[in-house]
Amino acid sequence: MGKLFLVPTPIGNLEDITLRAIKVLKGVDLILAEDTRTSGKLLKHFEIETPLQSHHMHNEHKMVERLVQKMKNGSALALISDAGTPAISDPGFLLTRACVENGIEVECLPGATAFVPALVNSGLPNDRFVFEGFLPIKKGRQTRLQLLADEARTLVFYESPHKLLKTLTQFVEYFGPDRKVSVSRELTKMYEETIRGTTTEVLQHFTDKPPKGEFVIVVDGKK
Repeated sequence: MGKLFLVPTPIGNLEDITLRAIKVLKGVDLILAEDTRTSGKLLKHFEIETPLQSHHMHNEHKMVERLVQKMKNGSALALISDAGTPAISDPGFLLTRACVENGIEVECLPGATAFVPALVNSGLPNDRFVFEGFLPIKKGRQTRLQLLADEARTLVFYESPHKLLKTLTQFVEYFGPDRKVSVSRELTKMYEETIRGTTTEVLQHFTDKPPKGEFVIVVDGKK
């Protein structure tokens, strides 16, 4: 019986990869990557010559059975995403579940993920929190925000630059103009930045300064 390794990759700074991650990626039979072009650059940088195969949200359903059979036949596979820990708002859940159901060992390495540093450096309570990832684009978005408006725990969201202003505007509407919020962008990269304040203040900041990069939004729970 083979094995599945879930291997976190850097979210920006290449120095954030672990020695163990490099060792695993060099030792497995096949690496499954969300985007082989992006991951190919990472593997080249660390002189990892393991074969690479595409595994993303558009083909993972079709590939699961075949990959499970590979592991049943003894192959060791590693799954990586473009950045961060696999299956956190990225492909990985379906294959992990299939391995568990088929008695195949799954090992997840510790490593980079965007929401943890954003939560910790927000200055907001982090003993209890809710990770929401990306909000629904259209259907169910307002219903989700209405439910979260009364949540007492700290809330954590991912957001893209072209939807940030819309999301912050809705936070003012649903969470109130004075709810505390922290927005981190480009974590671990050269232009890393965290803006803290009320929903109104942070919305005004990004209205004046058009958002660029990938964002993690941390919102204080309802008091």
